[in-house]
Amino acid sequence: QVQLVESGGGLVQAGGSLRLSCAASGRTFSTYLMAWYRQAPGKDREFVASILWSSSSTFYADSVKGRFTISRDNAKNTVYLQMNNLKPEDTAIYICNADPRISRQYWGQGTQVTVSS
Repeated sequence: QVQLVESGGGLVQAGGSLRLSCAASGRTFSTYLMAWYRQAPGKDREFVASILWSSSSTFYADSVKGRFTISRDNAKNTVYLQMNNLKPEDTAIYICNADPRISRQYWGQGTQVTVSS
């Protein structure tokens, strides 16, 4: 059974940084597409960034390009989201996603990120 556990959220001032972690277990993730999504109050869930576990190819939403960096650590089975130059509009619950691309996707519970102005 796949489990995704996020951590690293918190309250930060605009311009600050946070690093989110997503610890994955229950599978071999070498073929998975791992991603971060976020959901702000009253808004739809939106894509933030993704990384292909096998090749480390990355993709970002335009709104975070140049500020956020997604990476993974094979030894720790963990995906990270380094967030720099945070803005109030980045405030949301950040949710980890694991997509095997041949069957159902998996979601974590999320971690709250709040950016004050």
